[in-house]
Amino acid sequence: MTIKETQQEIVEEFALFDEWMDKYEYIIELGKDLPIIDEKYKTDENLIKGCQSKVWLHAELVDAKIIFTADSDAIITKGIVGLVIRVFSGHAPKEIVDADLFFIDQIGLQEHLSPTRSNGLLAMLKQIKMYAIAFQAIK
Repeated sequence: MTIKETQQEIVEEFALFDEWMDKYEYIIELGKDLPIIDEKYKTDENLIKGCQSKVWLHAELVDAKIIFTADSDAIITKGIVGLVIRVFSGHAPKEIVDADLFFIDQIGLQEHLSPTRSNGLLAMLKQIKMYAIAFQAIK
């Protein structure tokens, strides 16, 4: 599935909910399904700078595709990072760098986050793009 197709799938899932409280509950559920990051990657080096809560993001290049794992100490943030990883994990660095990100606006996520969570989301996206740029340079 392409990055665009995954984003479209997320938009369709969120369209099933009328109320934002239901959407928050869904985000929390997504966080519970987040693949557990190996404890050895829960280091200061993998902490996302700019997040109010602790968010660890690890990336590795496997068969020319970046695989992301993450965790957070906050349940909503864990769900948000889970959504972001779902979109980008398993794609080539160039695909990630070139991706047009639209699902966040289309589901109304950013406008329903506190300013600190919104900043954290932007920091997550920036870190993912930075990993992709770094892995692109390695090839």
